[in-house]
Amino acid sequence: MTYSPDSQTIPAQSQDRAPGSEKALQPAAVHIRPDYRGSGKLKGKRTLITGGDSGIGRAAALHFAREGADVAILHLPIEQDDANDTLRLIEAEGVRALSIAGDIADRAVCDQAIATVVATFGGIDVLVNNAAHMRGEEEFTDTTDESWLRHFEVNVHGAFYLTRAALGHMGKGSSIIQTTSVNAFAGAPVVTAYTATKAALAGFTRALALQVANKGIRVNEVAPGPIWTPIQPQGWPAEQVPHMGDDTPMGRMGHPAELGAAYVYLASEDASYVTGQTLHVNGGMIVNG
Repeated sequence: MTYSPDSQTIPAQSQDRAPGSEKALQPAAVHIRPDYRGSGKLKGKRTLITGGDSGIGRAAALHFAREGADVAILHLPIEQDDANDTLRLIEAEGVRALSIAGDIADRAVCDQAIATVVATFGGIDVLVNNAAHMRGEEEFTDTTDESWLRHFEVNVHGAFYLTRAALGHMGKGSSIIQTTSVNAFAGAPVVTAYTATKAALAGFTRALALQVANKGIRVNEVAPGPIWTPIQPQGWPAEQVPHMGDDTPMGRMGHPAELGAAYVYLASEDASYVTGQTLHVNGGMIVNG
């Protein structure tokens, strides 16, 4: 696939199913550049990425694999088709791959996922809390209790459950990486509940980083801007989708491939003196934090 994000036109489209499908994106998203060369930065690392079946999670998974890491992905059962594609791509890099199906809103699922990774890989070195739920309401008063709670159950509680379970198996050199959002720093209309959860993750990242720094465990986050993933046509009106990213200085949405190396950096020894920090990958949007 030719990597030329500037030349791609995204037509109006929507996906009714939550979460959205990677296969249904038009055009297809780019998850790793064909010319990206791994250099063993994560060789032997045992990793778990939530939402690793598609979007940014798939990009992180493929970059980790190309850098030599064993990669487990945790995803909803309904996402198994996308997950199978990701597994095939991970295994093509010559590392171990593992698919775990379950809803991270369930504490038992999270505890079992960590246990499965530890049993299969012999431990866990890197946890990427990336999975997210996003739905929008034109009027905030239309937000239901169920919608508000679902956002927090997936985006915040899931990250808490997984992190708590993983920390008992982590030691010096381990890393936890959250996927927050530019919305946590700049705000966004319509997706108020989603924005609130991403801001909560930013606070969680900074507080936890201070608590575990003396154990040699680093905690950081990536804050993407508008990225071409299934969450866009699933979470926004179809007519808005082609124009997402128009107001960034670069004038376009990013591709997941443009974030993969950020996760590699935070997971690797290159970031050995980095904790409690946010990498903003947003096409030049100015944010505070």
